[in-house]
Amino acid sequence: MSSKSEMKLFALNSNQPLAKEMADILDVPLGKSSVKRFSDGEVQINVEESVRGNDIYIIQSTSQPVNEHLMELLIMIDAMKRASAKTINVVIPYFGYARQDRKARPREPITAKLVANLLEKAGISRVVTLDLHAPQIQGFFNIPVDQLLGIPILAEYYREKNISDVVVVAPATSGLSRARKVANILDAPLAFVDNRRPEPGEPEVSNVVGDVKGKNVIIVDDMIDTAETIAQASAALSESGVNDIYACGTHGVFSDPAIQKVQDSAIKELVVTNSIYLPEEKKIDKITTLSVAPLLSDALLRVQQEHSVSVLFD
Repeated sequence: MSSKSEMKLFALNSNQPLAKEMADILDVPLGKSSVKRFSDGEVQINVEESVRGNDIYIIQSTSQPVNEHLMELLIMIDAMKRASAKTINVVIPYFGYARQDRKARPREPITAKLVANLLEKAGISRVVTLDLHAPQIQGFFNIPVDQLLGIPILAEYYREKNISDVVVVAPATSGLSRARKVANILDAPLAFVDNRRPEPGEPEVSNVVGDVKGKNVIIVDDMIDTAETIAQASAALSESGVNDIYACGTHGVFSDPAIQKVQDSAIKELVVTNSIYLPEEKKIDKITTLSVAPLLSDALLRVQQEHSVSVLFD
């Protein structure tokens, strides 16, 4: 069994605050490394301490700028491999390119599989991630993949909030299974927003399916990118006569103009996790951030001590 003393944590540039929080929980200092750029933008990484024979954990979300953060991760993996690390485990709280998981049209790449190939070929031993947009991406790897669940953290927040007359809402039919998990935890009824175009070229029409009139609702999604989906859902719910509208998602991508859409929407509070770093300029009163550091730290300790990680999925 590997001991905690053989464990080393390293953080790249995507989410330093999350990495530091995890290091504090695990009582393991962050490893010394530097990420620099050559004048033409090439990434240069230097690992500034010995890692020979150690179990390495690299913390890096492949969030915006996605390609920069992905290249940092790949180069760091190569550096660790050439420095004779025993195992190289990558912690990717937000896995970018997960939406490109299949061929939806002819001559289209499956980029999520390409990213999996790149990581594996670079030399990783394991992936620890959180709420993949497409769960089947686990099968794109030929190494262990631990997909942790952020949805229970969000559901527990609302359970402690103790909102009365609550209905959980999926903003699209594709998110029903995710919303059902929250509804089960809260012991609440489920509804969904059905989006469709009556005729080609006509505006999309959103209809709420379920009893929501006079209720408080919680919209559940996995990621909030442009916030278009939850903004449309909140508008449809407002027209259906609901009371307060809450929304949540594991990953706050917040591509422009997401923050403005959230601010202008009928949503009272949007809850996300810190799987993606939220800069100060994007913080508004409507957005609440919950930490996934305890969950990820527990998973890493279990991996290091060769204990079951599956108990974290319950």
